Amino acid sequence: MRSLLVALCTFLTGCAAMNAPLNTPLTAAANAPLVDINADTIGDGEVYIGLAFSGGGMRASAFAYGLAEELRAAGVSSATPNGLLDHVRLVSGVSGGSVTAAQLGLYGPRGLLGYREKYLITNAEKYMANSVFNPLTLVKGLSGGANGRTTFARYIDEVLFKGATFGDLRQRSRIKTWINATDMANSTPFLFSPETFDALCSDLSSFPIAEAVSASAAFPLVFAPVVLEAHQNRCSYTEPDWLTAARFNPEATQAMRAHARALESYADPERVKYVKLLDGGVTDNFGTTGLAVERARARAAYAPMTPEEAVRLQRLLFLVADAGVQADYGWTQKLPGPGVLGLAKSIANSSISSATRSGYDSMRAELKRWQEELIEWRCSLPPAEARRLRGKGGEWDCADVKLFVGLVSFDGVDAEMRAELNKVPTRLVLTTEQVDLTIEAARIATRGSSEFNGFVQSLAGNDVDARIADGIARGGRRIAPIGQ
Repeated sequence: MRSLLVALCTFLTGCAAMNAPLNTPLTAAANAPLVDINADTIGDGEVYIGLAFSGGGMRASAFAYGLAEELRAAGVSSATPNGLLDHVRLVSGVSGGSVTAAQLGLYGPRGLLGYREKYLITNAEKYMANSVFNPLTLVKGLSGGANGRTTFARYIDEVLFKGATFGDLRQRSRIKTWINATDMANSTPFLFSPETFDALCSDLSSFPIAEAVSASAAFPLVFAPVVLEAHQNRCSYTEPDWLTAARFNPEATQAMRAHARALESYADPERVKYVKLLDGGVTDNFGTTGLAVERARARAAYAPMTPEEAVRLQRLLFLVADAGVQADYGWTQKLPGPGVLGLAKSIANSSISSATRSGYDSMRAELKRWQEELIEWRCSLPPAEARRLRGKGGEWDCADVKLFVGLVSFDGVDAEMRAELNKVPTRLVLTTEQVDLTIEAARIATRGSSEFNGFVQSLAGNDVDARIADGIARGGRRIAPIGQ
């Protein structure tokens, strides 16, 4: 019996799809920032928009696209041909949402032109083994993953990213782009960021964007983990000050302590030789961990912005696109069930939903504190320093900063549309009708968002940019910004 079990395990292991590491050792002192922040990329900087796109397969990609297109339609003028989309400076993506996030981050607003035809209504499962009736697919799934990088990663690279790396993103973009996965061993979010790759002694600039996105979308069993090699002792890595502080600071959050422990483990060859990554939605389905990390790592009131950005800022909108379907009460109407698959799905959804709600609430609270600290910092600046950072003189209201944080979800549409949306599966291929339904739902929910409308009305009421305000004809009630 023992020899039979050994033979079975060997067979299963041999059947698993495997992804050999693609990350190369770091040759520079440290990885460069994701984007180059300078006077040209900041501009007047008075309006700043951040977006976070949740997971949910192609449904999530389409919902994120719909939200972005509604921003494009708002405030179009000769100065802002892409409407409010021209003011996006940060985008974070998880799983299906990471595809749209990476497309917007790499190519800017023009990257979404034709995105529906190029990707959303195509079959992103083209190369995948996904039939549950195929015994080999089942065996591969149970042994670690039915699909490797030659399936989904290959497809999105062919149709979207064309071999682009994070180095290409830095050269082309002024949008800070966060792609989020899950570190299986540490049970923490994994952010494809310079700091993370510094700890791995690995070069982020040469890492393929398609590989990062496929890690973010690597749902367990369906996909084999994306693997990174820890190149310890190949660089002169020194842990950042915030990590040391998080280790000993009793006021540090458990999330920050866990993130700090993960970075520590990457630099320790006794603990980590390979980092194995799966779907980011397992630990952070909104991809908002990066905000907390950036706030903690800089240990400055203006983080995650630069001082120049923070001084020029007047209005900030942060929208989260949640493409999650609502509760399935099908098996609660009868005594039997759920079955094994239904139970596994329910457990996974419960875990993800709970973590997502907590993460969103924590993010809102963190941004409320940030607004307060930012105003205090701005108002403490000497006039000469404020003028230098602003790049101009004249009147300046140091307290004129308002942040709007909102969640755009299926709750923003009527019951009939919501019922249809809840039937859209979490797949990487949908019907054209399902894609268009999801896109339209995102546009409707964004237009109806009180936070979005409050942000728009604050632009008009405070004359941040009359051209933006004049280009937007929206209903909705005026709301107070976060914290008021």
